[in-house]
Amino acid sequence: MLLSSLDAPRSRAAIRKILPVLLVLATLLSVRVLTLMFMRAHLDNPAWFQTGSYGKFDRQARDILDGRQPIFLINDSTRTDLAQYPPAFPAAVAAIYGVTGERSAYVVQLVQWAIDLVLSFVLIVGITVTAFGWRAGIAAGFLAALSPLFAMYSAYPSADTPAMWFVLAGNWLLLLAARRNNLWLAVGAGALLGIACWIRVNPLYLAVGWAAVMLIVKAPWRQRVLMSVAVVFATALVISPIVVRNYLTFPDFTPTGGTIGVNLWEGLGETELGRQHGFLYGDDKLIAHERVKMGWPADKYFDSQWPDGIRRDKERTRESMAFIKQHPVWYAGVMGGRMWGMLKVAGDPVPYCGISGINVTSQKCLTPAWQGGVLAFGVNGLGMIQSVARYLFLPLAAFGIYVAARKDMLATAVFLVTVLYYVVPGTAAHTEIRYVLPMHAMLTVFAAAAVDRLLSLALKK
Repeated sequence: MLLSSLDAPRSRAAIRKILPVLLVLATLLSVRVLTLMFMRAHLDNPAWFQTGSYGKFDRQARDILDGRQPIFLINDSTRTDLAQYPPAFPAAVAAIYGVTGERSAYVVQLVQWAIDLVLSFVLIVGITVTAFGWRAGIAAGFLAALSPLFAMYSAYPSADTPAMWFVLAGNWLLLLAARRNNLWLAVGAGALLGIACWIRVNPLYLAVGWAAVMLIVKAPWRQRVLMSVAVVFATALVISPIVVRNYLTFPDFTPTGGTIGVNLWEGLGETELGRQHGFLYGDDKLIAHERVKMGWPADKYFDSQWPDGIRRDKERTRESMAFIKQHPVWYAGVMGGRMWGMLKVAGDPVPYCGISGINVTSQKCLTPAWQGGVLAFGVNGLGMIQSVARYLFLPLAAFGIYVAARKDMLATAVFLVTVLYYVVPGTAAHTEIRYVLPMHAMLTVFAAAAVDRLLSLALKK
């Protein structure tokens, strides 16, 4: 009888812990499956998916499989277009094509979706639990599960989501390194950031911010410096093969592939003042402009990165920077608008910043035969909850930064560096919300800290 009386409270306590987890997982699976259904129906629509960018990955993957191009090396110094993107994602696409026997964006979409369903969720929740505890982790799970942004780009076959996995994993190790004063964890964080750069070059200079955070940990000065250097050294070591390859291959060296000028030039084309001075937004308009400028025949292949893409990109960079230097205050305002576009996940998206996802509805996500009845009602209700969560997200994240700073300043600094990197220097050129997924993951962690604090206040009453 005594054992029976003790088991009942334990069982109820276990149920109270398990039920939220099951609810989070059910929400995650529901939102992700419904969004996947929507994206599979729109994957050939340029308004929803950048078919042109994926086409470049697709061509490289096919060339790798057919033996026309090595996985890593570039044998032709005129093929500057092959340095436009880091080599890991085209190689991954080739591997998926080879294993499945199907060469299409749809199979890449399914593989990436399945991996991200588990990996991004585990990373966001794991980081939150490590920083702020189990209840905050459950809140982060709900927020991540409901997020239209994460759901859409989970089903968006591109390099952005895979790069996010390694940035988040590096951020997790960085937090552990900062708390434990562990040099090898700092090395691991830098190495993971380097791997992310093999997929997407955007996070490259985040290593500097992470190194700066290591200088404020509670440790002897020598240990802080060693951990700071370790982050940068590990990142540089991992990306060094790409840098060496580009140096040996191209007479006009580029360490990062030669796309900075495109983003700067087209970013100026987003603005009225920029367009008045000849800048244009869109790869097609840039290509048409430079084709005429170079006198390239209309019937011959021409791309933003070929021919002579590296030199042309440096010229775009010089032209863009000269214009920005003439209008620095104005350009700071342009960057401010982009920052808002990167943060805004509710309401109409800011022009040129990309789509922040959809709220699931029966009309968008279900076949006509299923757009009525109980299932449709449930899907529409889930979409309404998503809408509420979207509008609450930024206020919660802002409050969460305050809560986190009072609770754990070191963890706050570790996460905030990643947020600031993507939202400030990351908006110096044209950017899209899919480029800043790691920032939104860190904001989700902060929002979860806010929910945890609000629950604590409510339960005290």
